[in-house]
Parts: sequence; structure tokens; C-alpha cells
Amino acid sequence: MTPREAGLSFGRPSELIGCQVASYLVESEVGRGGMAVVYRARDLRLDRTVALKLLAPELARNDTFRQRFTHESRVAAAIDHPHIVPVFEAGETDGVLYIAMRYVPGRDLRHLLDERGPLTFDAAVRIAAQVASALDAAHEHGLVHRDVKPGNVLVARGTDSDHPEHVYLTDFGLTKKSLSLTGFTSVGQFVGTLDYVAPEQISGRPVDGRCDVYGLACVVYETMAGRPPFQREDDMALLWAHQYDEPPPLTGARPDVARTVDAVFARALAKSPDTRYDTCLDFIAALRAAPAGEPADDRFGAPVGGTAGAPADVPVGEPADVPVGGTAGAPAGGHPITEAGHRAPLQPRQPPPWARPVFRQGSR
Repeated sequence: MTPREAGLSFGRPSELIGCQVASYLVESEVGRGGMAVVYRARDLRLDRTVALKLLAPELARNDTFRQRFTHESRVAAAIDHPHIVPVFEAGETDGVLYIAMRYVPGRDLRHLLDERGPLTFDAAVRIAAQVASALDAAHEHGLVHRDVKPGNVLVARGTDSDHPEHVYLTDFGLTKKSLSLTGFTSVGQFVGTLDYVAPEQISGRPVDGRCDVYGLACVVYETMAGRPPFQREDDMALLWAHQYDEPPPLTGARPDVARTVDAVFARALAKSPDTRYDTCLDFIAALRAAPAGEPADDRFGAPVGGTAGAPADVPVGEPADVPVGGTAGAPAGGHPITEAGHRAPLQPRQPPPWARPVFRQGSR
């Protein structure tokens, strides 16, 4: 049965399980969003497991989108980097665009934070350095991620005690720019997740790699503080905060961290891209150098929220068997694509339709 015969739908359970899509045998659905579905599939040519992403059929009917999809897929597939999930193939079959990627065993950073709470400074920087390396490599190839968030960071088991985890960055959003250029994003919509979106994304200004510096800084802040730098009760207020409010000092949530770290985050989260670090690895280098200062208050060792004991460190322990992209609350063995919004202080909330990204892989 082909995707068309199965009536591929993005609003109800798929009937593609057991069907062949191009040269891939679909084994199980592991996640879906408004514009794509990800499956675990078997590559029949090479007898290997892959993560197979199928895009919504209407995207294939737009000639401009198809051209950009082909170009950006080739660029992403050409990036050979140890911390970027490899793209094996991208193409079209029976009117449906697809991308086949490496199926990665591990869990995403969203799961790790929800399960263990804030990480130690060393663990947070260790993970962030690998993400930064991946982002800078993509920037050198002309790709801007635009949606850096914990759900797009896979944390797998490392090789030894000196490298307790191996991190992969997923969802380079091969279609994000294409969607905005071909009318699939409407007025008021942008690509990104509200907790981690850069001010220039919100205002619709041009973006470059410094947009990802901002998103990465938001993620690293959360890994240490247990919450993103900006939290508001209202989505509009959150967007306003990203554009106009100064980020609260990390030491307010983690007084065991050196005060000098606050200045590093202040620069990485600057409203103007020109004020931020030029690259993601520059930001990480500054973080690593910052603890030469004194902690804000040595009397405190607990992470935000009053959790007893030291912040959680990695290694991650036994990895779950999950594919590319992730979300908290995913079914066992799955890291689905979702269209989740930002995290409110007490519970997750969906952004309104005008602010919802039209194509994102991963969790909130």
C-alpha cells in the first residue's frame, strides 16, 4: 500500500504501518505534528533502522517549496559532523516528500531535565559545547537552525567516564525557511519555540547564526536554572519579554554558580544580534572561563525549587530507544514531532494559532 492508498492523514492515526514508502518499510509511528509525521522504518536496501519523516502532502504540491526542500536537504546531508544527526536521503514518492535519518538511541534533553531537574554546571556546559559545535558547523554551511530547544537535543550514552554522554542536535528544519518563503506561514507566525525564540525572529527581521546563539543560551540557562530565562503568564507577554526585558541573573536561581556567569548570559541573550557572541562556541568558551569568579552565595547548593542535594549530573544511564526528535511524554521508544508551545511556570500550554510554528520537530 502506498501513502496515497493509505490516505496519509495528519489528523488521525496513520494506516501506513507495514507499508513500504520508497525503499523503507514502516514499522511504527513515533510522533507527529501539523506538517510532518516521523516513523521508525526499515531500510530495505541496507537492512538498517532509520527515522523516516513524511511531510504533509500539500507541501509537495508547491513547486517553490519542493525546489528549496531538495536544495536544503542536500546541504544538510553534506554536513558530516559527530553531533548532527545524519540525513541519509530525501526525496518524493507518490506525492509525499520524505527524509530518512539515522535512528539514534538515547533520550532528549527535555526528558532528562523533566526527570532529573537542573544539571550541574559542568554537565550543562559539557552538553552545550557539543550542541554549539553542531550549530557552528551548520552555520558554516549556510544553515540556521532557528529552533534550538531541549527537545531537539538528543543525549545518548558516551564512550567513557571522560565523555559520559554523546549529544546530537536534530531537526535542522530543512523546510523552515521554505515554509516562510512559500506562504505556508501566515502573518504573525514564526519558526521557533516561544521559550527560546530570538527577538529578531519575533519581529521578522533577518536572522543568522547569532539567532541560534540566543536560542542556545536560553536552553543552557534552563539546564542550570530549571526554567527558561523568561516566564510569563501570557504568550504576548512572553514575546514582549524576549524583545524588551532583561534576562534575570542565573544566580537568582542558582546562587552556587559564580556571579561572572551572569554577565556571560547577559551578552548571549542580548536583544541585538550585534551585541551577542559571534559564534555558539564563543559563548561556550566564555561560560567555561566564567567560574574563575566567586559563587554568588556559597551557603546554597540546592538547585532551583528547593530540591535537596546537588543538581543532577550526567551520565544519562540506560538510554531509551528513541529516534530523531523528541518530546516529553512520548510513547516508549519514540521521540515524536510535535507542535507544542512554550512551557508555562506550572504546566505546558499551547500557544495560540497565530504564534504557533507551522513545522517543528521535537518537544516544547
